[in-house]
Amino acid sequence: MRRALWLLLLCVVTVGVAWGLMRLGGTVEVRVGDTFIGLDLPVLLVALAVLFLVLTTLMAIWRWFRNWPARARARREARDREKGEAALTRALVALAAGTADTARLEVRRARKLLGDKPQILLLSAEAERLSGSEEGAAEAFRALAERDDARFLGLRGLLRQAIQKQDWPAAQKLAREAEAAQPGAAWVREERAILALKTQDWREALALAAPQSPRAPLALAAAQQDADPANAADLERQAFQADHSFAPAVIAHAARLKAAGADRKARGVLEQGWTAAPHPDIAAAYLGDEADPLTRVKQAEHLVQATRTHPESRLLLARTALAASLTGRARQELEALVADGTADARAYLLLVELEQEEHGDSAIGRAAEAKWLRAATAAPSEPRWRCGHCGKVHARWVPVCDGCGTPGEVSWQPGPAQILPRG
Repeated sequence: MRRALWLLLLCVVTVGVAWGLMRLGGTVEVRVGDTFIGLDLPVLLVALAVLFLVLTTLMAIWRWFRNWPARARARREARDREKGEAALTRALVALAAGTADTARLEVRRARKLLGDKPQILLLSAEAERLSGSEEGAAEAFRALAERDDARFLGLRGLLRQAIQKQDWPAAQKLAREAEAAQPGAAWVREERAILALKTQDWREALALAAPQSPRAPLALAAAQQDADPANAADLERQAFQADHSFAPAVIAHAARLKAAGADRKARGVLEQGWTAAPHPDIAAAYLGDEADPLTRVKQAEHLVQATRTHPESRLLLARTALAASLTGRARQELEALVADGTADARAYLLLVELEQEEHGDSAIGRAAEAKWLRAATAAPSEPRWRCGHCGKVHARWVPVCDGCGTPGEVSWQPGPAQILPRG
């Protein structure tokens, strides 16, 4: 109804304009040289209107022909987009179903129709991986990595491939590039930390270590790896400050201080380390420069004053007392270990030495020695540096087990009970 009213109004206006033009008088004259043209004003106005309509129509036709290739291209692109999206859907279904060949075929069709869009390249890589073509997947990941808007996706895929191939240097390089492409990505930082351990880049491993992870072993390993004495000394200090109970760091830091002429500081570091976690290597470093047996007993007493009842403290006092022929003192410490059930094989073997020292080759001595030897066979063996992954025993701490190649698993562990079968 509204459209009919508007049409009626337009007709009324048109008729009105035509009627007005018919009533409008006047003549328009045009002279060019001897040529004279005279037209009534209404006729001229109608001619101009007709000319405007003709020109407008011609221009519209010209624009239609000029835009025809673009319209054809747009229609073709719309058809390709529709076909490509259908192929993409079929590829997703094939990937979900695990049909690798179909997935590859549909992804290639979608890639041809839609171009190298990030989501298509990612699907292409997954389809190639599903079909076992790692090189095809790598090609798609590299294409992703070349795009600014999808660089991280490509680098992550290439990183995953490098890790699977155990190409650790390449993986470490890709992880750095991925973090540069996506700063703050927690996944990349975790991967970089793992790769730093795999490549034994201890300084980077220390820099990337999580706050709750043990930093002392990483700092000490980095110190052992650094050729610059100043850097190595700083890293050893960091290792000691990170964990006073980590004996290798305590000994390394003390040795560095001693080499620099700071003997008093070095002894203080060893005392702090022993107080935190008594360890026989710390005692060896603390008493190493003293040859007099009685003086060594006094130094041992000073070292263990804060941990007097610890098994390692008792063992140290017993060993130094026995070396100084203070057999009564040694027996007191060793029997205390036996009484509280903390004696290991070392304590019983020291008791064997003690019996030899006190009784010599006598019947009483031989009986006592046999008693302690039997006890030693059932007691736990002495603590050792042992790999928690493969169980290999090491003479000293190392950052990587040379038996299984696992980093960060070598620790100071008590030995198992040495129970021998009876004959």
